[in-house]
Formats: sequence, structure tokens, C-alpha cells
Amino acid sequence: MAKNMAVFFGSRSCEHDVSIISAVQWMANADPEKYTIIPVYLAHNGGWYAGQPLRKLETFKPFKGESENVIRVLPDLTGSTQALLAYEERPRLFGSGKPKVVAKVDVAVPIFHGLNGEDGSMQGVLELMNVPYTSSGLVGSAVGMDKIAMKQLFQGCGFPVLNYVWFTRGAWDRDAEAVLSEIEREIQFPCFVKPANLGSSIGISKARDQETLHKAMEVAFSYDRRVLVEPGVEQPLEINCSAMGFEEDVTASVCEMPVSWEDFLTFEEKYIAGNTKGSKGGMVNQKRQIPAPIGDVLTKRIQGLTRDIFRSLDCKGVVRVDFLIDQSSEALYVNEINTIPGSLAYYLWEPIGVPYPQLIEQLVSYAEYAHAEKNRASFGFDSTILQSVSLGGVKK
Repeated sequence: MAKNMAVFFGSRSCEHDVSIISAVQWMANADPEKYTIIPVYLAHNGGWYAGQPLRKLETFKPFKGESENVIRVLPDLTGSTQALLAYEERPRLFGSGKPKVVAKVDVAVPIFHGLNGEDGSMQGVLELMNVPYTSSGLVGSAVGMDKIAMKQLFQGCGFPVLNYVWFTRGAWDRDAEAVLSEIEREIQFPCFVKPANLGSSIGISKARDQETLHKAMEVAFSYDRRVLVEPGVEQPLEINCSAMGFEEDVTASVCEMPVSWEDFLTFEEKYIAGNTKGSKGGMVNQKRQIPAPIGDVLTKRIQGLTRDIFRSLDCKGVVRVDFLIDQSSEALYVNEINTIPGSLAYYLWEPIGVPYPQLIEQLVSYAEYAHAEKNRASFGFDSTILQSVSLGGVKK
């Protein structure tokens, strides 16, 4: 009997459209004999929608809301039915306005990029629903989204990272000159300025002097209240590697080297360039060398670090870790982890004999195993404390 697979995507994120592309790719590759796909689209306005037309890109050009085959839904957060419920636009205060069960969810697939989905918020909803889900959990998702927390964890684990400083919007508003002075003192030029909680190169700028640094800080703070600044690597090479698994069962993919960039890949270079009619879309369009031409020793080191990083964040499912190599010094640095990578990084698994449908199978398997492990824990504790409490405080 086919399992009901709810694929969640969209949401209020700067990477909303990229999420749609990744989700449509996933739904096209899931085995229809094993899974009944339930697309669940989170629109820009926060509304949740379900319906088979959401499996097609054309539905979002533009998205028109409810229709005959697209309905509003909400999750059942009791954790007892694992269901999606039909949503009434104007539920009655009294009467028969009870939401209607649309479908029971056997496994959930969060395919979000960025805030309000990849960052642990959706994972929290799925935990309340008590549904197996394919992405990393709350901790790995939240830390993997926040570049500052990520850097601090990597540094604490002893992973090689670039020097960095970070600031709040409040500090910038109070004394921008002091912030600029600290950056010049600690980081120097050129440097990269990054919003703490965005991906896909959105809001990232390279500063070469104080004028461009000031502008870069303003841009970054327009996207987030916390900003990271780190030195620019001269003649950098980017190497990416994916990892898949759960707990001790972690496998690293082949490594890749993007070849279409000089300073860093912009959002347009990652997702729009080459995205012509009839192409696969998503990260698969990006020019890259697979496997990366870096030799066996460095490849094995990067694969080992990728597995270690996966475990350090208690990740689950599939992630991609991005590295930088300083060609002048040959130093290797961990740049960031993507806990829900674009296109689910399937293009890094196909070269080693894991086609997309098989990748889906493995991620579902890890989701179900992790869910069973979670439910082995006790969630209740018999306490008598309420019996000794009154409105006046604890009895003595």
C-alpha cells in the first residue's frame, strides 16, 4: 500500500521560488507505486494549500490561491492523527464548522530553503504533528541556518573556519563608525558581509574599501538584524560535498567544484543562468566539475570533515557542506552547511550510483528510523507537585 507523502514547500522566504523548483523535482522523481504525493504549498501570505495542481510549475506563474482542485489546509497539531485538515476561510463560532481531514501523513518532506522552513520552524510543526520527516531536526536546522551560531559551533568543534566578526543592527544604528573601525582592525579588506540568516547569496556583498563596506552593511542589515563579516579569500576555490544518513550511519558523496564564478556565486548565477525552457532547473544548471579535480588526499579530507560536521549538528537526511580553498596558501576552510540543499544535492549522488528515486527511498528510511528512535523516549513524568500548589504559592 502506498504511503502518503506530504511535500512541504514555499513559505515566507527570499528563496521561496527556489523551494518550489526543488519540490517539483522531488515530486517528479518519487515512485508513484510507493508514495501518494500530497503537495502542501506555503504561500507568501502564510496560507497553506494542498492539491495536485501544485505539482506543476505552471501553477505558480502566478499562484492564484484556492480553486476547484486547490484547497486551504492546516496541520493537526495534536500529534494523534498526523493529519492535514481542510480549512474554512470563515469558520463559524458556533455550529458545524469543524475542520475536515484531508489526508493522514505517513511521512513529511520539508523542502524549504531559508527562513520559515529550513531554519527549524517547520521541523517544530512536524514534531508537534508527530510525523516522520526527512530533513535535519530542530537543532541542526536552526544552527545550520544561522551563520553566526554555525561559525561558533564549527570553531568549538575544531573545524577550520575563517576569522569573523558579527554585529547587530542596534550596534550599527548606535555607532556605525565604531563598527566599521572594528571590521577594518579585525578583518581588513577585501571582506564579505553576510546576513546571518539567509542563503543563496542573497544580501551578500564583497567590500574592498570603507565606502563599499558601509554600503554592504546597509544591504545586509536590510535583510537581517545580525550580520557576519569575514575576510575574502584571494583566488578561492569552492568545493562542495554532500552527506546523507542519521546518527553513526553517515555517507559522504562525491565532491564538486563550481566553475562559473570568480568572487562568489550570485543568486542569479545559481538559479537563473542557463535556466532555459526544457531544462531541469535548480542547482543542476550550475556549471561544475564532478568529481572535483583536487586529488584523492584532499577529497578524502573534505569527505571526512563533511561527515564530522553532519554528526556535530545531529543532522538527518541529506545536507551539503561548502568549503573554500585558498590557492595561495592551500588552506582549507569550512564555509557553511546547507541542511536542505538546492535540488536536494541529488546531482552529487547520481555519479556514485544513487539515482534520485533511490535517494528518496533512503531519506524516507532515515526519517522513519529517526522517528521510531524519538518515540522510544519517555515524554511524561508523574509528578505530585500540582497537589501541593495553591494560588498563594507552594505549601510548606
